[in-house]
Amino acid sequence: MEKNVKGLQIALSAMIVIAFLLTPLTLNAQAGKANFAGTWALNAEKSDFGQGQGQPPQGQGQGQGQRMGGFGGGNLTVAQEANLLTVSTTRPGQDGQPQTTVSKYTLDGKESINTTARGESKSTATWSADGKSLSIVTTRTFNDRTVTSTAVWSVDGAALSIKTTMVTPNGDRKTTAVYDKK
Repeated sequence: MEKNVKGLQIALSAMIVIAFLLTPLTLNAQAGKANFAGTWALNAEKSDFGQGQGQPPQGQGQGQGQRMGGFGGGNLTVAQEANLLTVSTTRPGQDGQPQTTVSKYTLDGKESINTTARGESKSTATWSADGKSLSIVTTRTFNDRTVTSTAVWSVDGAALSIKTTMVTPNGDRKTTAVYDKK
């Protein structure tokens, strides 16, 4: 009986030591990844929203992109915790009053569903192999049209860049939104 108790104590001690050794590995799994957390102000001069469909070309930082919502304008507040990215986008609404939209994305490659005034969207976020960028692929259907977008997030010092490609029935549209850390 004494041998069994001693054996259990040794096994329990070994499991505790292993748990303490593995804890830094699980905490550091996110440490090698880009950190997007913070408050970000849109830098219209460095951004390029391209042209809206059926519209003449616009200058950088002007036009359709500022009105399109999502990551195409306004300021961002981003929280990044363990396996979750929470993005609060604030921009002027049609009435000129600030409008805030909150979207949440799991960072494990599983689908996230967000609901906004434009309807429901389904997104999947995946890290690049080096952990320096995050791709968020979103599909949204409205008015019997499906729009798929891929937003690639990267951070360089105090600048956040979100390069988005939207695939629509009317063709592809590419934009780049650049944000400065506040």
